[in-house]
Amino acid sequence: MVICGATVGSYIWWRYPHFRLEGEAYVHYKAMLISLALHLILLMFELLVCDKLQSGRHLWILVFIPLIFISIVSIAVCIWAVKHDRSFELELFCAVNMLQFIFLSLRLDGFTSWSWEVVFVPLWIVLCLSLVGVLYTIIFAGILLRTPQVNAKQRRTWFNSALAYTFLVVPVLVFQVLLTNKLDGDINMSYIGVVTPLFVSFFTLLLMSFNAKGGNKWWFGIRKDFSHFLLSICPILQEYANIAYSSGRTAENTERNENIQQLTHISKDKAHKKCDNSKPVIPVISIEMPD
Repeated sequence: MVICGATVGSYIWWRYPHFRLEGEAYVHYKAMLISLALHLILLMFELLVCDKLQSGRHLWILVFIPLIFISIVSIAVCIWAVKHDRSFELELFCAVNMLQFIFLSLRLDGFTSWSWEVVFVPLWIVLCLSLVGVLYTIIFAGILLRTPQVNAKQRRTWFNSALAYTFLVVPVLVFQVLLTNKLDGDINMSYIGVVTPLFVSFFTLLLMSFNAKGGNKWWFGIRKDFSHFLLSICPILQEYANIAYSSGRTAENTERNENIQQLTHISKDKAHKKCDNSKPVIPVISIEMPD
C-alpha cells in the first residue's frame, strides 16, 4: 500500500505541475518520500529476519543494520518534522531505540551473555521517561479539573489525553516486565499471556489515531483529506452519513436557553422603555413667543 500510494502520488506530482503550488504541497510530498524510504528499509529488515529464521546463514548484527541505519537517519527526520509541523512518531521510536537494536543483535549472536534485564536497559530508560510524562499529564489534568476558570472543553481534552497515555504506556511497561521474566526463565507463562497487555496499547493507539492530525495529502495523489475525498467520491455517504444527531435532552436544554434569552431580551426592552418615559420631553428648537 505504501509503495502503491507513493507511486501514484509521484505520478500525479510529475504529470500535473500546477498541483505543486497548492499550499504546502512540497512539504507533503517530501514527507511522503521520507515515509516511503523508511518503510522500504523496514521491508528490507523484515526480509532479512525471514531469511535468518529460515536459513540461519547471517549474523543478527547484519539483520539489524537496516534498523540501526533508520535510527541514525530518524534523528535528522525528527528535526525536519518539528520544523515543518509534521508527525514523527515512527521516526522518534527508531531514534530513541538505536542502542536497543545494537544490544539485541549482540545478545542474539551470543557476543554477550547478559541477562535480558540488562539487554533491555535502553528500553527501560525510555519507558521510565514515558511514565514521567504520563504522571505529568495526569497531574496537570487533575489541576485543570479543579480549576473553574478553565472551560469544559480544555478540561475534557486534557482528561482524555491523560487517560489515553495511561492506557498506552502502562500496558507496554507490563508487557516489558513479563517478556523479560519470560526470557530469563523466571516465570512460566505462555507468550499469548505475555503479549496480551501489548494488545491494549495497540487498541489505544487505534483509538488515538481518530483524533490525530491530518495525514499526508499526496498519498495516491488525492490532494485533500481522506474523509473529504471519501465523501466526494461517494455521494451516498455525503447525503446519508454526514448527519448530526442530538438527544432529546439536548434539544430541551437548547429550547430552554432560547426562551430564557428571549425573556431577558424582552425585560431589557421594557426597562429601556420605562427609562425613556420617565425622561422629561424637551423641544429641540425653542420657539420664542412675541410680547
